[in-house]
Amino acid sequence: MAQTVSPAPLDGSVGPAEPSIGTLVQSAMADVSTLIRGEVELAKAEIGKSAKKAGIGVGAFGAAGVVLAFSAFFFFIALAEFITWLGLERWISYLIVWFALALVGVMAALFGRRSIKKIEKPERTLETLHDLPQVLHREAPGQRHRDVPEVSNGRVQRRGAEHYTL
Repeated sequence: MAQTVSPAPLDGSVGPAEPSIGTLVQSAMADVSTLIRGEVELAKAEIGKSAKKAGIGVGAFGAAGVVLAFSAFFFFIALAEFITWLGLERWISYLIVWFALALVGVMAALFGRRSIKKIEKPERTLETLHDLPQVLHREAPGQRHRDVPEVSNGRVQRRGAEHYTL
C-alpha cells in the first residue's frame, strides 16, 4: 500500500511529530528480533527435513551392509565348493578358505594396531586438565598466579611458552 506525503500546513503550524530516536531504535530492534526468530524457525524446518532424509539414507546403507555381510557366507561356501570341484577333498577346500579368511583378519588387525599406535596424545588438553584445579580456585582480583593466554591475529598463545601456540 502506497503512502502519500501531505505537504506541510501553510499556516506555520507543525505537522505530526516525528518519532524519537529511542522509538526508532526500539522498533528496529523488534524488527531484527522478529527476523532472527523467523530465520531460526526456517533453519529448524530445513534441518528437520534434511535430518529425516539423512536418516533414511543411513538406514539404507546399513541394510546394504548387513545384506552384503550375509552374502559373504554364500560366496565363501561357493569358493570352497569350487576348490572341491578342482579335485581336493571337501574338508581341505573349506580349510583353505578358512585359512585365507584368517590371514586377511590377522593382516587387518595388524594394520589397525599400527594405525592406533600412530595416534598422538592430546598434550595440550592434558596440560590444561592438569592446570584445572588451579583455574577453579577463586583468586582475588589482581592476585592471579598463572599467566593468561594472549590472543593475537586469531592465534592463542601463552606467555613464556612459545611452543604452546594453538
